[in-house]
Formats: sequence, structure tokens, C-alpha cells
Amino acid sequence: MKIAFIGLGNMGGGMAANLAKAGHEVSAFDLSEDALARAKENGCATFTNVREAVAGAEAVVTMLPNGGIVKSVLTSDVIGHAPAGALLIDCSTIDVATAREMIETATAAGYEMVDAPVSGGIAAANGGNLTFMVGGTDSAVAKAETVLEPMAKAVIRAGGAGAGQVAKMCNNMLLAAHMVGTCEAMKLAERNGLDPQTFYDISSKSTGYCWSLNDYTPVPNVGAASPADNDYAGGFAVALMLKDLRLAMAAADASDAKVPLGRKATEIYEEADKAGLGGKDFGSIFTTL
Repeated sequence: MKIAFIGLGNMGGGMAANLAKAGHEVSAFDLSEDALARAKENGCATFTNVREAVAGAEAVVTMLPNGGIVKSVLTSDVIGHAPAGALLIDCSTIDVATAREMIETATAAGYEMVDAPVSGGIAAANGGNLTFMVGGTDSAVAKAETVLEPMAKAVIRAGGAGAGQVAKMCNNMLLAAHMVGTCEAMKLAERNGLDPQTFYDISSKSTGYCWSLNDYTPVPNVGAASPADNDYAGGFAVALMLKDLRLAMAAADASDAKVPLGRKATEIYEEADKAGLGGKDFGSIFTTL
């Protein structure tokens, strides 16, 4: 299948490479020359123009920083320039309203489209082990599965248009709160004379079990290997978590949902970002306590 891949950042680069590895003909675009060079090394054809990249594509995958950029790229350079009937798959994490608007716009122009944000981080993107949360019609989701499979551990239909984004923002709000609680508990144990490794050994096998503790331990050289062991370099940046939390808070406001823990987590990540931790892994919240 001929697939255009737009956006070759930390996540998109590995995703495009896995599509090429699976035998698809991948036409890749990014503003970064370095990203394009890496994509070429990984078997992709590279372009410096979106319209050229999507020419002849059977599917177009976008992995872009925010809703404004997604809207601009789709309306200016994809819709009306990719072949009629091409499948559009947006894997970016954006606001629900923009996701639904873009699917409506694409559908009106004769395209099928899904929103398919991901969970798993950079390592999963490189390893082809992402979880895709997909919103769209049954027909569009079924077609998207063929494209997503080489990049995926799981492809799950969340519901109709925008449902993937709802699932992603709720998942990441939960993850953000879990990480804050994990960091607080580990610091409290340490301050009261309990060895962090001993606390990990106990809590990871008790009711405190959670992904942030068991699989992504935020304390250096304790428990599972994580960015904490490398001065919180790599991983999922505080700034990106904050972006996702702000999307969740906007959705909560729009739907009159009460999310007090989500709002407190947002405040904590905002403070960490202002303190200069925006580029560090989100487990670096531990260092602020």
C-alpha cells in the first residue's frame, strides 16, 4: 500500500519506519531535514512538500503537534490533493472538537477518516508496540487497522468520530494523577526512613500496584528501568503531559465534568514546567517534592 506519513518527530519517525519495514511504500514529510534523512535511511521516500507526499497515496497518516497544525495541513495540503477515496488517519493528540470537525470536513470531501491517537511512548513507537485508540465509522476503522497493524500492539475502536481523542485525554489524565501519587508515596516513604527499593518491593506487590510504580518507576535506580535512571532524559516530557492535561481540562469545562484530581495534577505539571522541567520526563515530578 502507498502511505503518506506527515510528521516525523519523536513518535512519527519510528512509526513511519515500521510501515516501511512492513513492506508499505511510504512517502514521508517533515519540516526537519534531520528527520527526513532518518526516514530515508529507514526506507521511506522523502518529500519537502506535503502535496507531493500525498499524491497517489491510498492512506495518509498525520502525526502533528496540535490541533491547529492538523487543521491547517489537512485543509490546505491533504484534502483535495490526496486521491479521492484515500483513507485519512490522524494519530496526533488534539482537542476533540477539532478531531470531529476534521472528520466531518474530510467526509464531506469524499474521504474516510479516523482519529487514532496513541499510547506507549517513543520506545513503543520505535518497536511497533503502540496502542491505537480509534474513532470513526465501522468501515473507516476496519480500513485503518490494515495501516496501523505494523505499528501496533493493539488497535481498539473507541467509538465514533473523536472518540479516540476522548479516550486518549482521559487515559493521560489518569496517568498524570497516578504519577503524582506514585512520586508522593515514594518520597513520603523515603522521608520517614523507609528504603525506596524496599517500599517498591512492597507496594508493587500490594494494592499500590500501578503502571507508574511497577513499569515506569520515577525514582532513580529503584524498581523498573525508566528515564529516572538517566536524569529523566527521554521518555514522555512534562510539557507534553501538560498539553494533554490542558486538553482534558478544556473538555471537562465544555462538558461540565468535575475533575478535581485532574485539575490539581494540571497545576502540579504547570509548576514543574515553569521550573524548567518541561523537557524532562514526567516522572521528574519526583524531584519537585
